[in-house]
Amino acid sequence: MDKRVASLADAVSGIADGMTVMIGGFGGAGAPIELIHALIDRYRATGHPGGLTVINNNAGNGHVGLAALIEAGMVRKLVCSFPRSADPVVFTELYLAGKIELELVPQGTLAERIRAGGAGIPAFYTPTSFGTDLAKGKPVAEFEGRSYVQERWLKADVALVKAEMADTHGNLTFRAAARNFNPLMCMAAAEAVVQARRVVEAGGIDPEIVVTPGIFVQKVLEVSDPAQEEDLNLAHARYPLGG
Repeated sequence: MDKRVASLADAVSGIADGMTVMIGGFGGAGAPIELIHALIDRYRATGHPGGLTVINNNAGNGHVGLAALIEAGMVRKLVCSFPRSADPVVFTELYLAGKIELELVPQGTLAERIRAGGAGIPAFYTPTSFGTDLAKGKPVAEFEGRSYVQERWLKADVALVKAEMADTHGNLTFRAAARNFNPLMCMAAAEAVVQARRVVEAGGIDPEIVVTPGIFVQKVLEVSDPAQEEDLNLAHARYPLGG
């Protein structure tokens, strides 16, 4: 039941070529920067994993975190809601050059598709995107006189998640806006890998404040002083250094 791993490298060791990886975060809020950078380190050392499909709210900013993962050439396809965020220069350049695929999903639909994946619901109907290019090729049905578009669940092989507190059994809490896509992604992935600011013994978290039960978490690692994407970008940081 003790789900702690010894290092960031151990945490991301199960990610293989071609996998689908969900990465938590709403901009920098709840973004697991250290886990993402550990995955880049592994790729630079071994050439793996590559050809990833990444599911995230946006396309990354600057040259750290998700943007650095894309810049390293590890991502084949991105599924997101906001490819045009604060500074998405890396994704924009690769997309315009035809080197990365994009599946654009309205934000509420993205969250619901992930929730559906975790809940075992293969598809659902929503009026969002009806009559737009995003609905092309998708089944449409009418309910009570209104047209709805069928959307399919989203599932992943691995989710990379940032939590505020975890216990050794994988029960999680989140800080403020970091409670965004992270809990949903834990449920929708075959393996949830979590970095937490603090890891305590089992029973060290009041059950009444647990957001994600440990049944949805497979690996936990304490990162007591996590980097914040916005701070890194204000400092004009790049990952890897000099990359």
